[in-house]
Amino acid sequence: MTPRRKGWAILFLLSAGAMTMVVPFIWMILSAFKPNSEILQIPPTILPEVWTLDNFRRVLFEIDFARFFLNSLFLATLKTAIIVYTSALAGYLLSKFTFPGQRWLFYLILATMMAPWPVTIIAQYQQMVWFGWLDSYTALVVPVMMNSFGVFLMRQFMMGIPSELIDAARIDGASEFRIFHWIALPLSVPALSALGIFIFLWSWDDFLWPYLMISRQEAYVLPVGLSLLQGRFATDYGAVFAGMSITIVPVLVAYAILQRKFIEGMTFSGGVKG
Repeated sequence: MTPRRKGWAILFLLSAGAMTMVVPFIWMILSAFKPNSEILQIPPTILPEVWTLDNFRRVLFEIDFARFFLNSLFLATLKTAIIVYTSALAGYLLSKFTFPGQRWLFYLILATMMAPWPVTIIAQYQQMVWFGWLDSYTALVVPVMMNSFGVFLMRQFMMGIPSELIDAARIDGASEFRIFHWIALPLSVPALSALGIFIFLWSWDDFLWPYLMISRQEAYVLPVGLSLLQGRFATDYGAVFAGMSITIVPVLVAYAILQRKFIEGMTFSGGVKG
């Protein structure tokens, strides 16, 4: 195969993959403007035959959407801030210090990434019962304060920070606390931004654990609150699609703001550019 044909083949495969991911997303947004009868009709339509905003009105006024939205925003922001900080701290420790058992500790962290979360869900639920944290936000925040993927990402990125910078700061008498906050963290902004987007997206979309932990409706997060639109015998698909379309706005805004840093963080370009 000639290089030109190879390039066209790669472009075709990438375009097909992109369409596979984008088409359902576009269909969801367009369906938010359709009445339920049109959403369920066969053959389905792409563009709405009848444009309507009733779905958005039902989402905003039939459920306490604003409260659910603020609950999700608060929890996602809090968990993102905590996980990003603890991951950076652990990554700095594992990349710039040498101590007995360091390698095995890192392997243990990697091993936790390989265990599917549903395997541990029963044990975690029982722990929340023992601690008396059911129906509280403590059960949503404390178990996720450390994230193995975040530790791995930050450790790999901070290994690119020249050790000479750290040693020079130590010689000048700077404490490890100061070195971490004034040297390691500023140089790790790309990785911190990438990790922040991943964690915020995961926290924002989390459904199962908040569904198990929280029983008070006023404390619901947005994914759980949207489940109120699904009845026992019928589902308001138009309202569900409208609610889902609104929920993606904060994630898109966060990505638009941090896009450049996100790409830099994913390239593992290192802490310092020479």
